[in-house]
Amino acid sequence: MPDLRDLRGRPIGRTNGDPRASAGRGNGPRPEPGPRPADDSASGNSPRPVHRTRAQERIDELDVSPTKLLAEIESLKGELEGTRAKADEYLTGLQRERAEFNNFRRRTTEEREQMLGLAGEDLIRKVLAIADDFDLAIDNRPAELAGNGWVEGVTAIDRKLRLLLDSEGVTQIDAVAGARFDPREHEAIANVPGSGRAEGEIVDVVRRGYKLRDRVIRPALVAVAAGDPTTDTAADAAQPN
Repeated sequence: MPDLRDLRGRPIGRTNGDPRASAGRGNGPRPEPGPRPADDSASGNSPRPVHRTRAQERIDELDVSPTKLLAEIESLKGELEGTRAKADEYLTGLQRERAEFNNFRRRTTEEREQMLGLAGEDLIRKVLAIADDFDLAIDNRPAELAGNGWVEGVTAIDRKLRLLLDSEGVTQIDAVAGARFDPREHEAIANVPGSGRAEGEIVDVVRRGYKLRDRVIRPALVAVAAGDPTTDTAADAAQPN
């Protein structure tokens, strides 16, 4: 491309390092400088106030000094100790009330069971009276009725009654002739001298005794052998004065 120059001999399209020449040869006219913003300090106007949010105002109101924080910590510690003391007091009261309630429930259960047991014992004693009548009827049956169907039916009813008592925990007290007398289970209604048995042994069982589980509800009525008066006199004479 040929080197173009103007009438003064300067190359056209080159700035030669002069920015003003480049700006002057732009595509459009140079823009006129606009008006400058008014200076508030020069005009005497005060600066516009900055808008603050409510959160910023509350942050500014907070006192975050170490002294204030330590005081609040001590106050919170005191409240915590007081709350713990009340919690321990309430827990102790709750445990005491629970223990008293458990004791009350246990006593109530025991009393109810005892009342039911007393009612059951009273009914069992009445049934035992009927069982005694069956015993007397069977023990005193005539010999000529042995093998009779009616007698066998009565005996079968007696066996059912015994099974019923056994299912309720009723057992017969061991009381037979020759056994030692036990005041916890036996009741002596007669002393029989000259029976040929040692003193204190059972001679005869007048009425059967029964236990309800481990408790005696009716002792056995027995006759007990007494010492021989002649033997006792001879033994006393043999002893030295």
